[in-house]
Amino acid sequence: MKKRVCILYTGGTIGMRSTPMGYAPDPGYLAQTMASMPEFANPEVPDYVIREHSPLLDSSNMDPRHWLAIARDIAAAYLEFDGFIVIHGTDTMAYTASAFSFMLEGLAKPVILTGSQIPLCRVRSDGRDNLITALMVIAQAPVPEVCLCFGNRLLRGCRSTKVDAVGFQAFDSPNYPDLGTIGVGIRSHLDRIHPPHPANGLTVHPLSSARVGALRLFPGISAELVANVLRSPLQGLVLETYGMGNGPSENLTLMAVLAEACARGVVIVNCSQCLRGTVDQGGYQTGSALARAGVISGRDMTAEAALTKLIYLFSLGLRPAEIRTRIPQNLRGELTEADAAT
Repeated sequence: MKKRVCILYTGGTIGMRSTPMGYAPDPGYLAQTMASMPEFANPEVPDYVIREHSPLLDSSNMDPRHWLAIARDIAAAYLEFDGFIVIHGTDTMAYTASAFSFMLEGLAKPVILTGSQIPLCRVRSDGRDNLITALMVIAQAPVPEVCLCFGNRLLRGCRSTKVDAVGFQAFDSPNYPDLGTIGVGIRSHLDRIHPPHPANGLTVHPLSSARVGALRLFPGISAELVANVLRSPLQGLVLETYGMGNGPSENLTLMAVLAEACARGVVIVNCSQCLRGTVDQGGYQTGSALARAGVISGRDMTAEAALTKLIYLFSLGLRPAEIRTRIPQNLRGELTEADAAT
């Protein structure tokens, strides 16, 4: 039987049309454009239904409230369809893909995020290939987890990050291999994919309004600036450090600021500014100083995954000490565990 796919259109470049003020979303226009393209009616393409969110959003305006609304739409239609495609703007797509990885527990069907760099109505739009490929992945090589399909790559959602603002290869998965090969054929790599959970077992975890943030270290950063960022009501922080997780260890005032924040319950996660590699807080003295202050290694998580994981764990009502133990644990394939967390 033909697969049935639910396409949730949330906004983004792919469905925009030209206006005197530039490209802008237009309700109904994406469905109209797809209906005019014969490839979407090809017998090989699974049957699909488009459900359009209102209002349509540029992804820069997405926040956890919208993540929850989309996740609940998936749950409400979960038994009706074989897979879901979330059409989304590219700017924050990796954040949404990471958030869904934590929010959608017990997932046994593919949830694929995609979009485009050029609107579907344009001759050179990459949206046509991205959408067709996402549909065919569900039809031919379904992957029972949250994925991001873009530029002929199939990536784990919580391992993806945007690396190019203008190219068609806009996303990468720096520390985990692609979940499938997309070429003349489409083939999923079963050894890289989470095994499916029992059918009908999907649970949506709402995300609370946890007070979390992110801060990128830079040479000469002041302890006062960091202290202001860490002030109450902040609960968690992704600290983007140098190299293998290093920071200015000789700035004793800064180290004291971090230690004081950790002591009063702020969960600080150490993620590298480098795309590839992992945080090792025992590799250099500058990293071990952060560990002594109470900073937790985020290992090889992307900043997007670390931030959404923090929100998810706080939303479970866990105490800071419990969250610190779970940050280095692999919950949804978002990190590579070591023999001993550092």
